[in-house]
Amino acid sequence: MEIKREKIILCLLVTVAMGFFCTEGRDPVLHRVGGGRFTWAPGINFTEWSRHEHFYIGDWLYFGFDKNIDNVLEVNKDSYDNCTETNFITNITRGGRDVFQLLEAKPYYFISGKGFCIKGMRLAVYVEEPTAAVSPTNIASQSNMEIPAIIFPLLATALAWTF
Repeated sequence: MEIKREKIILCLLVTVAMGFFCTEGRDPVLHRVGGGRFTWAPGINFTEWSRHEHFYIGDWLYFGFDKNIDNVLEVNKDSYDNCTETNFITNITRGGRDVFQLLEAKPYYFISGKGFCIKGMRLAVYVEEPTAAVSPTNIASQSNMEIPAIIFPLLATALAWTF
């Protein structure tokens, strides 16, 4: 009987914690660059796309592309403006479905090398600090919302205890 009581208490604690973490603060959002699954490609206006997004510290950028044709390089402002791929900051290219986490409130600049930057494959992202103006209700309504990372260990512990 004591073990069952402990399980119920743990489940209640997890439920309360989930409610707290889902309503307080802001969880990272995954932004699909260009708006789709494989849209790091020529012919997309990334400047226009980024104007409709809000980027905050902790958010992720998803770049989907053919790694045999394209790449993704984080560069400085001058390299972005001039489509210069030498002396890049970071080569994000791994497998063609690559992510990059925005860890600071600052502008980030990305280009595709191999001559594609000149064809428009470049992106400037201006990352902000989360503010009180960011409503948890508005965030929860976004379809690309991520579940807080702290919830997974709590939920796993609760499930392990109940079975």
